[in-house]
Amino acid sequence: MRVSERSPIGVLALQGDFAKHRQALAEINLPAKEVRTAEDLNSCSALIMPGGESTTIRKMMVAEGLDTAIKKFTGTRPIMGTCAGMILLSTKVEDSTVEPLKLIDITVRRNAYGRQIHSFVDFGRVPMWDDNPKLEMVFIRAPQLVSCGPAVLPLATLGEEVVMARSEKILVLAFHPELTADRRVHKFFVEEFIEEHRGIPVAL
Repeated sequence: MRVSERSPIGVLALQGDFAKHRQALAEINLPAKEVRTAEDLNSCSALIMPGGESTTIRKMMVAEGLDTAIKKFTGTRPIMGTCAGMILLSTKVEDSTVEPLKLIDITVRRNAYGRQIHSFVDFGRVPMWDDNPKLEMVFIRAPQLVSCGPAVLPLATLGEEVVMARSEKILVLAFHPELTADRRVHKFFVEEFIEEHRGIPVAL
């Protein structure tokens, strides 16, 4: 059964650019649902945690009980985290103001690519897409993926930096795939994490 025939993909809609993720899913004809409460989350097949302000999103998650609900959710269903979403999913943040959910064995550094005015667009590489590995990437106050645990698979790089990685049920990105016209990241998340498993991609 395809995801379009069952439960929608949830997009955490507490703060940040969640609307762009909904737009990206609509462009590839996938049902989406904004998630603001634990009840909203229950009916979703997967969850996307968008970019935004990680400390603000964290506080709002706790207020709604979504921190606990998301931890339970990931026991059976996949999550994609972009930018602030990656920070919140990590095991360790090099910033004591953010308490992560500890759901993927990575260490991240907040705002490692500079402040808002230092935002930039560049082309990174996704080697598993060997027919066209070049991918446009938008970085906005982006976190750096400092280290990955042994169960985490790096998937994409910008220069020497790993900027996209996965574990069994979680996909994390330092950049914003929803802000370009290229929908391959969203399609990859759906095909590899939600729909019938089609094989583990080749590591870097």
